[in-house]
Parts: sequence; structure tokens; C-alpha cells
Amino acid sequence: MDDRMTWAKLDQLFGWARVKLNLSHWRGVSVALMVAATATFLSEHYGAPTMLFALLIGLSLGFLADVPSLEGGLNFTAKTVLRLGVGLLGIRLGFSDVQAIGGVSIAAVVLMVPITMAFGTALALIAGRRVTFGILSGGAVAVCGASAALAFSSVLPKSKERENDTVLVVIAVTVLSTIAMVMYPILFGYLGFDDTQTGFLIGATVHDVAQVVGAGYSVSDEAGLTATLVKMLRVATLPILVFATHLLSRNDQSGTSPFPWFLILFVGLAIARSVLPIPEVVVEVISELARWMMVAAIAAIGLRTNLGAVLRVHPSFLVILALETLFLLGIALMFTYTSLV
Repeated sequence: MDDRMTWAKLDQLFGWARVKLNLSHWRGVSVALMVAATATFLSEHYGAPTMLFALLIGLSLGFLADVPSLEGGLNFTAKTVLRLGVGLLGIRLGFSDVQAIGGVSIAAVVLMVPITMAFGTALALIAGRRVTFGILSGGAVAVCGASAALAFSSVLPKSKERENDTVLVVIAVTVLSTIAMVMYPILFGYLGFDDTQTGFLIGATVHDVAQVVGAGYSVSDEAGLTATLVKMLRVATLPILVFATHLLSRNDQSGTSPFPWFLILFVGLAIARSVLPIPEVVVEVISELARWMMVAAIAAIGLRTNLGAVLRVHPSFLVILALETLFLLGIALMFTYTSLV
């Protein structure tokens, strides 16, 4: 009898642990992954950006955030999975490839990125908006679109406004990047730039990595290669800028942000890619894993977001993003016209 009671108590204890450690996470994670899979399918068949599909589907299923058994998993996906995905992005960056675009071009891009971020932050202050919105929008436009917005969001002080800002920036920057992917090659051809110059301009101004590749190779192989290399250089600035944001936000009285351990992973993988003979298949597998994590994370953020609050956003937020995009285009054209690239 005593043995049966002991086993019953142990089973009850470990049964509670299984529910606590597994069910509260895997259910929410599974929902986010299902949204990510649906978004990937739609993207592959209809051509729109995967992250935009994931975010919109997540927003439409926002009522699921009120289900208690999903809350833990959605929070885990939106935070930990997001940061791990950002860290794994480092495998896509090879420093030897970046060096191929030349020292002057590297200097031009490295200057454009922080200048655009500073411009976005200043615009937000002038418009009476939150500094965090300026950092999110400026970082997304300057570096790599939705992925950068998620990376910056992960180190900013936690607040509901931050999540709403992140959703808005992801939607707006993805739409703007899609427009740029179509229009910029036409614009640069009309202005008389050659394939190398066009590739530089596309890589320096289009927000999302996939859309840079699409726009570049729509012009020529040479333009596509140059655009991709310039874009990777912009991505290389991400860990530095995110870590600087982390340091600045630590003293913010509105909240605290954890140490961005994922940036160490990002830099470590980038160095490993540059100095070790990593098989291309390994690079592809890790890159794909990072993509799934990012898509699942944006789906979880969408599921946790109040769509009504996003739709009530003031038009000035969208104007800021549009002006940042035009500002980046303007300084890239200036560098090109003055023969700095």
C-alpha cells in the first residue's frame, strides 16, 4: 500500500512537471510553427514575402493568445526562438566575400547604415514619437528589413508599445522593400548606371535580403552578385548596432533588456564561416533553420499583438518609415554620383 502511494505521488509529481515543462511550451511553439509553414507555402506559391504572410496570419489568429495553454510557448517563440534565429544568421556572412566589393564601397556602406539609423531616430523625436520606434524603423531600413527590426526589438526594454511598434515596422518595411525591389532596377537603369553600380545601389538600399537578391539578379548576374555582397556588408553591421542599442537601453527607466548572447553566436558563426572549411550544405541547413525560427517568431509576435492597436497607428509612423527609405536611397545615389563607389 505504501509503495502504491509512493508511486502515485511520484507519478503525480512528474506528471505535473511534464505538463509544466512541455505542454505549456510545445503547444504554443507548434501553433507558431504551423503558421510559419502556412506562410512558407503561400510565399512559395504566390511570391509575397514569407514574414509578411506569417505576421498577417498571426494577427488574424490573435484570439489564440487568450488560450492559457498556448501563452508560454508563444512567449518562448517570440523571445528565445527569435534571438536564437538572429544568432544563426551569422552563418550567412563570409568576411572574405564582403572584402570583394572594395574598400571604398565598404566605407560608403558602413557610413550609410548608422547615418540612416540616426536620421530615423531624429525623425521620431521631431514627430513626437517614441525613440524606440525610431531605433526599430531606422534599424530595419538601414540594415536588413524585418530581420533587423526583430533583432533590435529583442534588446529594447519590454513593453506592449514595443511589440506594436515591431509589428508596424515589419509590415511597413516589407511593403516598402517589395516596392523597391520592383521599382529600383527600373529607376537605376533610367539614370544610366551600369550593372556594377546598379548592383551596389540595390544592395545598399533595398531592405530585405531575399528582395535584394531578386532585384539584383533581375538585372544581371554581375548586378546580383554585387547586390548580394553589399547587402551582406550591411548585415555585418547588425551585431554592432544591436549591441550598442542594448548598452543604451540598459539605463532606460522604462525597463531592462537581457544581455544579447545571440550576438556572440552571430559573430562566432560569421568568423567560423570565414576561417573554417564549412561545407556549403551545412551553411544551407543552418540558414534554413534560422529562417524558420525568424518566421515562427514573427508569427508568435503577430499572435500576441492587438490588431486594433496597430490599425489605430498615427499616419506619422508610416511617414517616418517612408522618409527613412527615401533618405537611404538619396545618400546611396549621392555616393554613387560622386564616384565614391
